[in-house]
Amino acid sequence: MIHVLEGYRGEWAEQEIKVSISWLNDRLEGAGSTPSRTGSAMTTRPHLHETGWAFADDGGVEVAFTKFLRSLTTTPRLLGFGEPMHGEEAFPRLRNRLFRHLAEHEGYRSIAIESDYVAGLEVDEFVARGVGSLDDVMRRGFSHGLGESAADRELVHWMREYNQDRPAADRLRFFGFDAPIEMTGAAGPRSVLTALHGYLADHVDADLIPCSLDTIDRLTGDDERWTAPEAIMDPSRSVGSSADVSELRLITDDLLTLLVSESPRLVSATSRDDWWQACLFGRTAAGLLRYHTVMADPSASRVVRLMGLRDTMMADNLGAIVESQAQRGHTLVFAHNRHLQKDKSRWTLPPGWGSLEGRTLEWWSAGAIVSAQLGDQYAFVASALGAARGQGLNVPRADTLEGVLSTLPENRYVIDSARLATALDGMGTELALRTDDSVNYDYFALDPDHLKETDGVVFIRDIAASSPHTPAAD
Repeated sequence: MIHVLEGYRGEWAEQEIKVSISWLNDRLEGAGSTPSRTGSAMTTRPHLHETGWAFADDGGVEVAFTKFLRSLTTTPRLLGFGEPMHGEEAFPRLRNRLFRHLAEHEGYRSIAIESDYVAGLEVDEFVARGVGSLDDVMRRGFSHGLGESAADRELVHWMREYNQDRPAADRLRFFGFDAPIEMTGAAGPRSVLTALHGYLADHVDADLIPCSLDTIDRLTGDDERWTAPEAIMDPSRSVGSSADVSELRLITDDLLTLLVSESPRLVSATSRDDWWQACLFGRTAAGLLRYHTVMADPSASRVVRLMGLRDTMMADNLGAIVESQAQRGHTLVFAHNRHLQKDKSRWTLPPGWGSLEGRTLEWWSAGAIVSAQLGDQYAFVASALGAARGQGLNVPRADTLEGVLSTLPENRYVIDSARLATALDGMGTELALRTDDSVNYDYFALDPDHLKETDGVVFIRDIAASSPHTPAAD
């Protein structure tokens, strides 16, 4: 059994930890009243302790999350669990424990993480069918450096162990849902177009296919011209404005149309899973070609359009995953809070962006898009943390959301967002956004103004100092 999950054996011994009202009053009043921005004193909310459920560092998240899920008005088909930064192993390890519980007790049959969805097919083949080796899939089946994460390795190993000797219909499935895009550029469309063309060529009449594979190879050209790192900053270096890209976009559209129009024959001749995978190839090709086209755009809107396109591709894939798994069970998705939140993403461009430096960009996150489409069938639990000295974060200021949550006596909580919002309203203060810097550039504090757009919050008050691996993702 994998190391991160050794402590859990399906036991339900953890009890909900209640904090006395007098303890909170003593803690807050002993430190002195915290003034609001308007100068009035912060009042304590006697029911802050009733907003959630505490759990221990080494167990109990299963009980806490079960109580949280029971508090929701509907059972979500897609449960989002966000992390405030990449590279801090405490959050994916917690995800592992949560997913094991959801798989064993709540009917969840799949997990999606913020990694390349095409590469993730290799991981799914391993966990579902035992194809390949653990070392190989960790090396080739992840993007953004996530294959180096010990927690991700533990997840894949446990899923494979769980699936051993289970019928296919009951096996857990693994998905990436991110685009094959890095901060330094995007992949070319050759591999996914070749796979899509091959699938169609094997099963439909040749005269229905809009072009030959040689045509795709000729238009694609050298792979290096698609991945030139200079293109991310210099639109003139992008292949996206070429006539080849325009023609490939039309071909991709024709292939996708054929994939739908011939779907009865294709599903009958292959399988629903094979057809779904071909659709994934087509979506990826269309998304990459669209992305490269925008990379060639010299206008000031170029960067925000690229950000929006990536989240749109994420949302499209999450929608497809939920649809494909609807008859099997629910899905847990794990990614950065910024991708899963139900609100707009915001990013102030740092030094190095030339004339755009300091400009704040806004675009709809994948979670906002999915929420608009699924409604209450999508629930989002954000994560927040107090101190993480290994990441350069000290104890948060008292007038921040993290500072208020740090007054609770236990280290870890699953909190009901609606209850928390009510408690915070009673404090009579306007909370400030946490602004202290982390050595991890992926860190974003939880904005108190966005609390209403979450269903729950996982809070860790203090993460012991460590030397975590920090993959480059967002």
